[in-house]
Amino acid sequence: MTGVRKGLAKVEFALRWDPSPAGTPANDLDIVAAVYGAGDLHGAPAQLVHFGSRSPDGTITLNRDSHTGQGFGFDEVMIFELDRMRSELCRVVVGVVIQGVGADTGAGRAKTFADIAGTGFRIREGHTDLAQSDFASVPSATAATVAEFTRDASGAWSFEVRLRGFDTDPEEFARVMGGVR
Repeated sequence: MTGVRKGLAKVEFALRWDPSPAGTPANDLDIVAAVYGAGDLHGAPAQLVHFGSRSPDGTITLNRDSHTGQGFGFDEVMIFELDRMRSELCRVVVGVVIQGVGADTGAGRAKTFADIAGTGFRIREGHTDLAQSDFASVPSATAATVAEFTRDASGAWSFEVRLRGFDTDPEEFARVMGGVR
């Protein structure tokens, strides 16, 4: 499902992946959310939320964080309380980045989504799944944008799945993930 749904209030973004094989470096994926103001929808984010940071107003929270992918089901979960965001915040881009991008995979290159088994994401509101997919369409990427939430003039939030791969490190990804496509 990749359609637009309007009138969103509280949305959950969940990420899953399988642990790395025994004796190899851990697979560590992280959810990143960039929030943009009405005056700069594609420039520098007004807020950047990821592991180790949070939104100043508490409207975006990382409820579960994994460094290995071990466990059952979804390994990381981020909650977006869109209905509580300040009115000047009009766009939220959600992405996933592979940590340790500079780490050697044993093949002389950085890990990509093709190197990590069992990747997938789910976007839901309440008990309703709005979208669910994997990263198979961006196998050579080290990071990817996944979804974009936008607020219209009436204040209603909608979203679209926007899976786009990037070959960059986590810091650069945070700077370019919300740029004009």
